[in-house]
Amino acid sequence: MIGRLEDKVALVIGGARGIGKATAKRFHEEGAKLVIADFEEEGGKFAASEFDAPFIHADISKMADAEAAVALALKHYGRLDIILQNAGVYPWQLIEDTSPEDWDQVMAVNLRGSFNAARAALTPMKQQHYGRILFTSSITGPHVTSPGHGHYSATKAGINGFIRAAALEFAGYGITVNGVEPGNILTEAMQLHRGPAFIKNMEDAIPLGRLGSPRDVANAFLFLASDEAAYITGTTIVVDGGQLLPEGSNFRLQPP
Repeated sequence: MIGRLEDKVALVIGGARGIGKATAKRFHEEGAKLVIADFEEEGGKFAASEFDAPFIHADISKMADAEAAVALALKHYGRLDIILQNAGVYPWQLIEDTSPEDWDQVMAVNLRGSFNAARAALTPMKQQHYGRILFTSSITGPHVTSPGHGHYSATKAGINGFIRAAALEFAGYGITVNGVEPGNILTEAMQLHRGPAFIKNMEDAIPLGRLGSPRDVANAFLFLASDEAAYITGTTIVVDGGQLLPEGSNFRLQPP
């Protein structure tokens, strides 16, 4: 289908690269008018230029920045229909090496940032009696984890809880709240911060035999942002190539 988001206004927070940029592209392909927000100013400006969209530098851990991003969408287009909070950090850090300050920083960006985005978007969406609030969660935290991801896991599990609570509170205003739980996605950050051995190990653990692409995740967000998902709220879509399915490592069949 073409035009599933025709004339809808979408704010993508964390849209400079990876999943955020891929989702902005899919929204744009389906007719959405975009605003790009990101802490990474140069990458964000580059992404925005590709879609002829306004850009705002934003630290989503700060409510004022979330409100400024929403205000830019309203000033530029007069409404806000979709907000995606994709910005997040995931430093590799064992719990015994994590300081309270380290913990608070991950919480501030990933979890408080999700609250900030939803709270900032709520007022205009209530006035419209329409809205799609979307979050990038993860399979890490709600379902699985690994050493070094204690703070990250806690934030993503927290986002899933927040999705359910917000969906319940906002339903009467015509606003749906949903998320996507990506598995291992081959983003620029994955390639930069994880070595070939890690990537190969993850590929071997995925029944479909490959890491996901940012566009795989973007397609799920597109569905949740569209009218096709009008009766879906308070849930998440797992996009992981079947990674959660096996009971052990010996799961591969050899089809004829």
